[in-house]
Amino acid sequence: MSIAVEAATTSRAPSLALRYALRELRGGLRGFYVFIACIALGVMAIAGVGSVAASLSEGLTREGRTLLGGDVSFSLMQREAKPAEIAFLRTHGDVSVGATLRAMARNPAGTLALVELKAVDGSYPLLGELTLNPKMPVSDLFAERNGVFGAGVDSTLLARLDLKLGDDVSIGGATFQIRSVVEAEPDKLVGGVGLGPRFLVSEAGLRATGLLQPGSLVRWIYRVKLPGNANDDRATTTFIDGARNALPEAGWEIRSRDNASPQLERNINRFTQFLTLVGLAALLVGGVGVANAVKSHIDRRRDVIASFKALGATGRDVFTIYLTQVIVLATIGSVIGLALGAALPFVIVGVFGKLLPLPVIPALHPDELALSFVYGLLTALAFGLWPLGRVHDVPVAALFRDTVASEWHRPRWSYLALMGAVIALLIAVAVGLSYDKRIAAVFVASSIAVFVLLRLIAAGLMALARRLPRSRVTMVRLAVANIHRPGALTPSVVLSLGLGLAVLVTITQIDGNLRRQFLAALPDRAPSFFFIDIPSTEADRFSAFLKQTTPDGTVEDVPMLRGRIVAARGVKADELKPSVDAEWVLQSDRGLTYTGEVPKGSKVVEGEWWGADYHGPPLVSMEKKIADGLRLKIGDEIVVNVLGRDISAKIANLRNIDWQGLGINFVLVFSPNAFKGAPHSHVATLTEAHPSPSDDARIIKQVADAFPMVTSVRVREALETIGSVVTNLVLAIRGASAVTLISAILVLGGALAAGHRHRVYDAVILKTLGATRARLLGAYALEYLMIGFATALFGVFAGSIAAWLIVTRLMTLSFVWEAGSAAAVVVAALIVTVGLGLAGTLLALNQKPAAVLRNL
Repeated sequence: MSIAVEAATTSRAPSLALRYALRELRGGLRGFYVFIACIALGVMAIAGVGSVAASLSEGLTREGRTLLGGDVSFSLMQREAKPAEIAFLRTHGDVSVGATLRAMARNPAGTLALVELKAVDGSYPLLGELTLNPKMPVSDLFAERNGVFGAGVDSTLLARLDLKLGDDVSIGGATFQIRSVVEAEPDKLVGGVGLGPRFLVSEAGLRATGLLQPGSLVRWIYRVKLPGNANDDRATTTFIDGARNALPEAGWEIRSRDNASPQLERNINRFTQFLTLVGLAALLVGGVGVANAVKSHIDRRRDVIASFKALGATGRDVFTIYLTQVIVLATIGSVIGLALGAALPFVIVGVFGKLLPLPVIPALHPDELALSFVYGLLTALAFGLWPLGRVHDVPVAALFRDTVASEWHRPRWSYLALMGAVIALLIAVAVGLSYDKRIAAVFVASSIAVFVLLRLIAAGLMALARRLPRSRVTMVRLAVANIHRPGALTPSVVLSLGLGLAVLVTITQIDGNLRRQFLAALPDRAPSFFFIDIPSTEADRFSAFLKQTTPDGTVEDVPMLRGRIVAARGVKADELKPSVDAEWVLQSDRGLTYTGEVPKGSKVVEGEWWGADYHGPPLVSMEKKIADGLRLKIGDEIVVNVLGRDISAKIANLRNIDWQGLGINFVLVFSPNAFKGAPHSHVATLTEAHPSPSDDARIIKQVADAFPMVTSVRVREALETIGSVVTNLVLAIRGASAVTLISAILVLGGALAAGHRHRVYDAVILKTLGATRARLLGAYALEYLMIGFATALFGVFAGSIAAWLIVTRLMTLSFVWEAGSAAAVVVAALIVTVGLGLAGTLLALNQKPAAVLRNL
């Protein structure tokens, strides 16, 4: 009975295909190791990133109360809560009061350092544990002794100011004795990145500094621990709603344990999406390896396929058998990747443990693993269906006629439709389940464009080689002929190498630009210093002092308040639906200013600026991208809560802002009369003509001596602090991208291995005709060199364009092309291509001619 008849009469075609597929695989997985490795790597990357992110999210949720410092926190900027407001909070639970601000700490030798000053009361912390070294009760840490308050500090401050335990440090008008080192704060994570080391004091110690002036940039935080069940979300929601209804104009920024740090969660989601897309890029690169492996496998099994057809199997039967093999192998690769990815959170916690700054609770996450499995299976099918579909119409005679060349053609439309459906499903999953669908859609479109461009480049390279005049140098003639001959390696090598190089160039260019932005030279005419908390009554005297201290410097001074947008277009802020790029404006309070002139670094692009003598209803100028993200236009009204008072203003104009100059600028700029009578401070910048470390130290000391309430922020040090965070992020990106590069190298090796039979055949024939080993090695090396160089140029071009778009459009930073890193990528590409190619060539040249010639 023929295979076709058996399939038709038993109605068990799927099980029959599986039986034949597994029977063929009994001989081993030779030729499929690259297939399995590529799928495993990509799935591992996606599953690992998803599992770590899910474990981190679970940790943030479970530890939300501890991270927040209570069940609910209420924060106010530039003002303390009123007695009635505090009384309301105390009627609902235990309350801990804290305050944070930046200040200048001075050691006995007069050396100054910027610190993140944090004041707490006696009930701190309500939840979690404050870890001190040496350990001591909080009451002993903060106790006042002979007019000197106690303090706990970060260990970095001891090194920066050459201090030890027991030494005195002055801040403002108060003196503090360093009694312990703060090793861990339960609520530190929700505070974001600080520009200086922690300096922990009591509330009484803070008041003794004299830094609490009208308009000072102090954030007051009131943490409330509710009585009863700690997991009662209903009680938390009821309490928050009651606080908003009872005190509607308080201007609280309210956070519950479920959203202890919204900005952190958003950053985690975005970073997770980026790393997931990197993993998906690794899968797509591996997909080329899948296609190569399937094509090579079918080429090797030509005699078996012929036997199937000779016994009556239809083209669809053969397709089903080998499709089943691909699914089985993809499942094996995916399961391996799932096992490795699922283990990643456990490995991270086991290796790093308490060193982790974030709470990671390792666990198995079936939803993330299932999604990763789907990615792996769909990728294998998307790339494997083309070579599989071409089996259907290949006649038995063509399969038997030639042991090397084969008559390949386009698959039938039914198979193309199936492949299109799989690709569409893969795109739908990648975009539909992403955090930022816009970025995911751009990634998908870019991937498709890169595939098309690489295929065109391969075709163009082959066409160019075909049209080149025949060289008289045999080695060159052979190399050029190998590039364009039927069955050439050119398409496979260009695809596998080009994708990996494009990803590598993108990462290196982004890395270089981020390092330049935060760790290298400052932008031209960027300010050297920011000075904050300048009392409004001292603003003119302070500006004059800076001009006198630094005659060749440029001083800029503006008033500053803090406020939060509570409504726009008559809609409450928490009911607005902003774009992803504009969400941050609504999450917390923002810096505000007022002026009669267009601020430096801003350009009005819509509407008209008010005059310097404007005295009408309050007007506001908004940054255009933010206005677009909030769907606001000129004439719309926004409401801003400042110091517990709601202020309405109409949008008069929209501005573009040059943030890269690092000067003073604000998203919201109000007309001069908007905050009449409101207490506020000033912020100033100093731009030195010829900055130097000695001058910077002199300026910091002179400002601290003359204006002890003013905080000096050195721009370079602030950028270095941010740069250290960026460096860690880039290291994580590099690690994830390494998976893509490894996959690309595997695919390249697989593509070269797939052409091994052809290389052996060519080498034997050419050696028989008198070609020397050295000449053949030279020809093949030249072939790989030309293909690698052309592909490397594309990788540099495509990767540079992608990096430029990411840096300028998404990060809104300036872009400078890093020629050195691009050149390094080209050299590395040539070394890898030629090295792997010659390794395979040496194996081909070592084959005995007799065994090959016998089968001709």
